[in-house]
Amino acid sequence: MNQQLFQTFKQRYNQDAKHFYFSPGRVNLIGEHIDYNGGLVMPCAITYGTYLLITPNNDRVFRFSSVNFEDYAEIEIKAAYQKDDSHWYNYPLGVIHHFLKDGHQFEGLDFLYYGNIPIGSGLSSSASIEIVTAYALNEILNAGYTKLELVKQAKSVENNFIGLNSGIMDQFAVAFGEKDKALMLNCDTLAYDAVDCHLGEYLLAIINTNKLRQLAESKYNERVSECQTALKALQAELSIENLCDIDTATFNQYEHLITDETVKKRTRHVIEENDRVKLAAKSLAAHDLSAFGEMMYASHDSLRDLYEVSGKELDAIVDYARTNADVAGARMTGAGFGGCAIALVKKDGFDNFSKEITEFYTQKIGYAPTVYSSLIGNGVGELNEQLDAQIKA
Repeated sequence: MNQQLFQTFKQRYNQDAKHFYFSPGRVNLIGEHIDYNGGLVMPCAITYGTYLLITPNNDRVFRFSSVNFEDYAEIEIKAAYQKDDSHWYNYPLGVIHHFLKDGHQFEGLDFLYYGNIPIGSGLSSSASIEIVTAYALNEILNAGYTKLELVKQAKSVENNFIGLNSGIMDQFAVAFGEKDKALMLNCDTLAYDAVDCHLGEYLLAIINTNKLRQLAESKYNERVSECQTALKALQAELSIENLCDIDTATFNQYEHLITDETVKKRTRHVIEENDRVKLAAKSLAAHDLSAFGEMMYASHDSLRDLYEVSGKELDAIVDYARTNADVAGARMTGAGFGGCAIALVKKDGFDNFSKEITEFYTQKIGYAPTVYSSLIGNGVGELNEQLDAQIKA
């Protein structure tokens, strides 16, 4: 595939690519709907992601092309930009806009993107594009940003240029991901620990429901509002800034302050899920994938029953997983209402798992899911070895 990308770049731009970068997608192993409550999440980088070939030009234009999309753009260099309809190249254009605002100068660049993350699956394809672009520009311009500054910049692009009110976990995970490590990230302080996550005889199965998620944004905002209501109620007697500043035992003592039963359910999920992340880190450190898997199931049950962000599609996947002896654990991942579920599946049982879950899901839902296998990979970086091999060829 790499050689084909270099050939495509030369065909489209009539010159060779001088730089080659990769940024992964991500899944969140455990800790869902915690990021906007100041708690702990545990994402990891996956081995699917976004590839970027890039070369300077002398034409004072930015040229954007993708293997995945037909629309192509040639945009003159200006002092600032704004979002252009709903084109995919808004993501790199937003990153460039941020660099320009900081006073960096451009002569012109040709970009070619290729991604193998399923679009709309909740695996952070947008964060992957943002981070690979920001990382590449930082290297090419010698701009001197730290990786954390690039993460914050990419989040700003998502929030202020694209217009989506998301947290920082996605950009953080695709930038800081490490092979065979899960990142236990404190979403309030951005402090993190890289937790050993050697899957051994298991791999990470990613099951895309292939359901469109039209309701996700409105329900997401509703959950955020419910958590804010809970926090305000608890602050009547507790000196806290986030729901995740307390543990389950403390919540049990003060839950009477929340009078709305639905809001109380939401709060219980958030606080118990935050505690689960801490326990999950201990299980991974002890190489106890069985215990970790049980926490995955508990997380899904809480998201289904207390937070109510699952759905029949995601539940069907987890229901099947519980019946397969080669599965250690499974849960929905991401905002919910569609998107993906993940499962820890024995490597030698994956093909059978993929076949059987496809049959089960199709019979129950009416259309097929898409099943992928992944390991835990590295975060963003330049693919120097592949670039050198292409130059020598």
